[in-house]
Amino acid sequence: MTQNATAMADIDPRNPWIAALFSFALPGLGQFYNGDLNKALWLFLGFLLIGVPGVTIAALYVPALLMLPLALVSALATLGVWGVAIADAWRVAARRQVYTRREWQVSGLYAVLFLAGTLALVLAADTMRQQMVQTFRIPTAAMEPGILRGDMVFADKRYNCPGCAAPVARGDIGIFVYPNDRAQYYIKRVIGLPGDQVSITSHGVTVNGRPLSRAEAVDGDHIFVTEQAGQHSWRVQWANTGETGEFALKVPPGQIFVLGDNRDANTDSRQFGTVPLADLVGKARQVWFSSGGGGVRWSRLGKVLE
Repeated sequence: MTQNATAMADIDPRNPWIAALFSFALPGLGQFYNGDLNKALWLFLGFLLIGVPGVTIAALYVPALLMLPLALVSALATLGVWGVAIADAWRVAARRQVYTRREWQVSGLYAVLFLAGTLALVLAADTMRQQMVQTFRIPTAAMEPGILRGDMVFADKRYNCPGCAAPVARGDIGIFVYPNDRAQYYIKRVIGLPGDQVSITSHGVTVNGRPLSRAEAVDGDHIFVTEQAGQHSWRVQWANTGETGEFALKVPPGQIFVLGDNRDANTDSRQFGTVPLADLVGKARQVWFSSGGGGVRWSRLGKVLE
C-alpha cells in the first residue's frame, strides 16, 4: 500500500448526526467525538454548574420576588448550554470531513465518559436534594389556609442539623418522617419543643401557660385564628361547628409536638403522638409551583410560607 493510500485509510470523517446525538445524550460528549477536549470539558461543567446550583440559590438564598425569575433563568441557561453543545457538535463535525481519529477515540471510552458524566449529574442532584433543598408536593388540605392542596414547596434541608444557624423553633413548618409509616413524609407546624407543656381548649392552643392565639374571626364554615410565637405569626382554621375539645400533653425529651393548620381536617400529634427531633428532615420555605381544579395558581408562585 502506498503512503497516500495509507493516509487515506486513516481518514475518518466526523458524522454530524453522531456528534449531535452524543451531545444530546451528554453535553460535551459530541465535542469529545470531534476531538475538542477543552470545549467538551467546559460545556459539561457549564451544564452541571448552572443547573444544580441555580435551583439551590433560587430556593434558599434569594428574596421571594426573585425566586421564580431566577429559577426560570437557571433552567433556560441550562437548556441553552445543552442546545449550544448540540449545535456546536453538529457544526464542527460537518466541517471535519478530513479528520484523523485519535488513538483514544474508541467506543469503550465514550461509554465510560457517558456513564461517568451521568453519574456526576445524578450525584450532584442527589447531594442537593439530601443536604440542601428538596421539592415536596402537598396532596391534602391539612395545612390550609397557608398551604393549599396542589402546592409544590421548596424545603430547606439544612434545617435541624449539627451546627445549623437556625435551630428548630415554634411555628416552623416542618417536614418529617411519618411515625406510623416511615416511607412517608408529613408536613405540619411545630408547636411544642422538648419539655413543653401543650394544651388545647376549644380553638386555643397554649404552650407553657402562654396562649398562642392573638386574634379570631368567623368566616362561613370556618373560624380563622392568628397564632404567634415570638416574632413569628401564622393563620390556622377550625371548623365552625360549635364543638369544643380539650387536649393536654407534655412533650418528651428529644421529641416535638406538631399540628396541622387545618385543625379539624388532618392527622397530627393529637392522633399519632409526638415526633422524634431526629425525624425532622426539612423546613418548608416557599411555594415554587401550585395548581388546582382551576389550573395554575399564578399568584402563589414564589409565595414565602409563614
